[in-house]
Amino acid sequence: MNLIANFAVLASRRTIFDLPVCDLGWDDALVFINELASIPVGQTVVCFVNAHNMLTALRDDEYYRIMSHNLVLPDGIGLNIASQIAHGSPFPANLNGTDFVPAFLTFMEAPRRIGLIGGERSVVDAAAENFRRHTPWHEFVVVSDGYFDKVDPTDVIEELERQKVDILIVGMGTPLQEKWVHDHIRADHARLVLTVGALFDFVSGAVPRAPRTVRMMRLEWAYRLLQEPTRLWRRYIIGIPVFFFHVLRYRFRRRERILSHPEEHGSALQPQSDRKRAS
Repeated sequence: MNLIANFAVLASRRTIFDLPVCDLGWDDALVFINELASIPVGQTVVCFVNAHNMLTALRDDEYYRIMSHNLVLPDGIGLNIASQIAHGSPFPANLNGTDFVPAFLTFMEAPRRIGLIGGERSVVDAAAENFRRHTPWHEFVVVSDGYFDKVDPTDVIEELERQKVDILIVGMGTPLQEKWVHDHIRADHARLVLTVGALFDFVSGAVPRAPRTVRMMRLEWAYRLLQEPTRLWRRYIIGIPVFFFHVLRYRFRRRERILSHPEEHGSALQPQSDRKRAS
């Protein structure tokens, strides 16, 4: 993250397992990220973190380290409950990528050239077409599908350099997409990078969204589980209780640390060793 973005977020973030998560409301987040897209220097990588991603970060030090340098937005009711337990209040808004990215594209009035990487070719092509209908003042370019050599993506990077995009949207699943962006995407490739997971599946229509009423009730996870029980049962049936177990254990251990070392209370980030003890 560039220094300007980092400075601005310092005043509006809270930590979950010591990982800074932006706690801006919906309108403020749109304004803030729109400003980041306009900064002519540096690069900001935006990622969306839910309970499943947080569990992954607890097990994967490299992923955790990369996320700590990104602008992290809270996704889902799990993060809300974790914030309530850790900080006494939920996040101001559920900034999940499936809703936030289309809203952000609409919010940006200045025309941008936007690159897409990830998913099956037919899916990302359909997503790009739907994006064009949604915000025709932007220019959407499919740089690559997600089926390329992740270790040596020379062809993809060369195509990205040729396309000269302002914003890059990468949908390859967590934690692969964040690691790949960290290793290969430079500031001159795109000033703003959005890592979006399965967004292209939803935008293209390949995977249907939950009905609006279900989403308002914060039960989209249950709808997705009913759609894909074989693939998602472990993430939700096992993952959600495990996540809340870690949240509660971390909360009590953090309280013990504060009581035993009051001079450390109030620091934004605790040592990584403390995070490992939470996991």
